[in-house]
Amino acid sequence: MLILTADEVRQALPMREAIEAMKHAYASLSDGKADAPLRTRLAIPPHNGLALFMPAYVQTQETEALAVKIVSIHPQNPKRGLPYIHAAVVVLEADTGRALALLEGGALTAIRTGAGSGAAIDLLARADSKTLAVFGAGKQGRTQLEAACAVREIESVWVFNTSRERAEIFAAEMAGRGRIPKNLRVAASPAQAAKDADIICTATTSTHPVFADADIKPGTHISAIGSYTPEMQEVPAQTVARAKVVVDSRSAALAESGDLLQPMQEGLFDESHIYAELGEIALGQKNGRTAAGEITYFKSVGIAVQDALAAQLALNNAGKLGLGQRVDF
Repeated sequence: MLILTADEVRQALPMREAIEAMKHAYASLSDGKADAPLRTRLAIPPHNGLALFMPAYVQTQETEALAVKIVSIHPQNPKRGLPYIHAAVVVLEADTGRALALLEGGALTAIRTGAGSGAAIDLLARADSKTLAVFGAGKQGRTQLEAACAVREIESVWVFNTSRERAEIFAAEMAGRGRIPKNLRVAASPAQAAKDADIICTATTSTHPVFADADIKPGTHISAIGSYTPEMQEVPAQTVARAKVVVDSRSAALAESGDLLQPMQEGLFDESHIYAELGEIALGQKNGRTAAGEITYFKSVGIAVQDALAAQLALNNAGKLGLGQRVDF
């Protein structure tokens, strides 16, 4: 069995390659060539914890992938000096079922989530998009930024976080890295970040909208990767109601995302307001953006097909780069 640490996973998953892998993952799901049941949730009441189990089998024209991701969420961990979330991905050989690899799941999740958003930006955002706003200055915000800059020529970036200190650290750390522009500024308010943005990425755990609908200009693309429970909401209901809505998975988004469920409960729209899964657009079954002034909105709750193909890509690249440690199993 091959074991890949977080740093090795990051080396084995360059963002541009990961974005293309996510397009294949979404396409396989929408084309019926993947099996990815809704994640299983296991509560751990004595510790206020939650364990999530995310299996998937994926077929593409080039490969097949079988993997299970296990995620542990323990809100008290930061007080102990431990990460809020731990994750591991087990990769199995599709034709024999034998265990092939164990990958650190936190780095993989951050990269595949950013790459999923990058795939949506590539398929939905205006080609001339220059200004990006990132809401959330955590690990997910960093990969959202990297992915957006991988697929568009971004010239300026605004970052907003409820902790200005964290936003300033984010800006100092990320400005000028790779394709990220040096012009990366901390916004004093959500409105300052959103009002001129061509692309907005939200990567928060907020339970209320992180910007106002009035601050969104025509032609904006929004990639929202928080709001993965019915109680969470990042994007105003009015914005979702007037946008072209694209999701990673209809069934998962309608089961888990407050960005969709809360406006539906208010009667603003129903399930028919979802225009497409991103895989349908990747396959050419539906059009992406059809007008420059259109507001497009991609809602991702994260699905196991992403983990399976990201892990497969990481294994392939690890072999080429000589990464990882092999152990008898």
